[in-house]
Amino acid sequence: MRYLPLTSDDRAEMLEKIGVDNVNDLFVDVPNHALLKGLVDLPLHMTEMEVEQNFAAYSSNCIAAGDVPFFVGAGAYRHHVPSSVDYQIQRGEFLTAYTPYQPEISQGTLQTLYEFQSQVAQITGMDVANASMYDGSTGCGEAALMACRVTRKKRIVVSGNLHPQYIDVVKSITNFTESVVAANDPTVNQSENLLDQVDDQTACVIVQNPDFFGNINDFTALADELHAKKVLLVVVTTEIVALGAIKSPGEMGADIVVGEGQSIGNGLNYGGPYVGLFATRQKYIRQMPGRLCGETADADGKRGFVLTLSTREQHIRREKATSNICTNAGLCTLAFTIHMTLLGEKGYRHLAKLNHSYAVKLAGKLKGIAGVEVLNKTFFNEFTVRLSKNAADVVEALVEHDVIAGLPVSRLYPDKPDLANDLIIAVTETSSEDDMNILAAELNEVLSC
Repeated sequence: MRYLPLTSDDRAEMLEKIGVDNVNDLFVDVPNHALLKGLVDLPLHMTEMEVEQNFAAYSSNCIAAGDVPFFVGAGAYRHHVPSSVDYQIQRGEFLTAYTPYQPEISQGTLQTLYEFQSQVAQITGMDVANASMYDGSTGCGEAALMACRVTRKKRIVVSGNLHPQYIDVVKSITNFTESVVAANDPTVNQSENLLDQVDDQTACVIVQNPDFFGNINDFTALADELHAKKVLLVVVTTEIVALGAIKSPGEMGADIVVGEGQSIGNGLNYGGPYVGLFATRQKYIRQMPGRLCGETADADGKRGFVLTLSTREQHIRREKATSNICTNAGLCTLAFTIHMTLLGEKGYRHLAKLNHSYAVKLAGKLKGIAGVEVLNKTFFNEFTVRLSKNAADVVEALVEHDVIAGLPVSRLYPDKPDLANDLIIAVTETSSEDDMNILAAELNEVLSC
C-alpha cells in the first residue's frame, strides 16, 4: 500500500494557512529559466529488474575514470583506495552510529574523530583541527568568516589562483554579511603582489598551495608581512597528498588551514560527498567552526572522548552561532582516518613521492610534443600546459580516442579567452606508464591534425 501521509484536503489547508494559492507560489524566487518545463524524460514506473536493466544501459554510455587513461584533477583526484578501507567503514558499529551527543554510547565514533583531528593537525602543521567540514570549499568560506571574527575586520583578499569554485563559495557564504571579498584574476605562471591589496580593514588573505594551476609556493615571507599588519593568512590545499612532500602550511606561518581530504580514503564519487579539513592555531580555537572532539577521563579514570568547547545548540542559533555547519562528514572522515592509518607517515610520504615522480615523468614526455608548452616552474602532481589549439576542443577529440586528458581551464573560466588553450593535467599513482604514453601519442596526433 502506498504511503501518502497527506490528502488533497490536507495540502489545501496547509496552503491556505500560509497564504498561498498553490505549491508553485513557494518557488517564486527561482528564475523562470531554471524551472523544469514538464516531466523528466523518464518512465513513470518500472519493476525492480527493469530499473536495473535501464540503469545498466545508461551507465554504458558513460566513461568511468578507471576505464581509460585519466588525467583530471583540479580539486578532485583519482587515487587508489585499499579495499580494507571500504570493508572497515561498513562495520556496523561505524556505519550505523548516530551523532555522538551521548558519549557513553558513542566512544568508537568519538575516538575515530579524535584520531582524525590528530592526523589533520599533524599533516597541516597546525595546533588543532576540527572534526571536518562538508568539503574544502565550504571550509574555505568558513575560514573567511572566522578570520573576520578574529580580527573584527571585514575585507577578504583572495588569490586569483585559488580554485574558482572555492572563490564562488567564499562569495556566496559571505554574501549576506558585511564582509567584502576582493578576488584577483587568475595568473597561470606569474606571481601576485597580494600585499599591495592589504589595507587596515583587511581580515585575511586566502591563498592555495599547490594552487589551481599546480604551482607550488612558499608563503612564509607573506605570512610574516601579513602578521606585521595584523592580518591572517589562510592557506587552502585541495590535493592533501601534496602535504606528504611539500612544506606544510603551519611551517609557513598560516593562521588557518583548509583542505579537501577526498584524496585519502575517498573515491571521486561523482563529485561528492567529500570531507573538508580545517585546522588553526590554539589561540583561535574558540572561533573555529564545526565540532571538536577532546580526550578526557571517565569516573573510573579510564581514557574517554567527548565533544568539547561548544554544544550543538551553539551552532543552531544562526546569527549568534560561530558556524551554521553543525555536523561533519562522519563516514568520509572515517575512511580518511582508516586509509591514513594504513599508510602511516612512511607510506604517506611514499605516496606523495610517487605522485610527484609520475607527474614529472609525464611532463617530460609532453614537452617533446610540438604545440605543447608546460607552464609551471614547480609542481606536485598537477601542472598546466598551453596547447596550440583550443583545450576544450582537444579534450573532446581525445575522448573519441578513449583518453580523458584533463580539465580545460575554460570550463571554469569561460570568460577568459587568454586561458582558452590551457589544460590542467593531474597525475596520480593510478596513472601507469602505458597511460602516459597513450596520452602523449594521442595528444600529438590531435594537435598535428
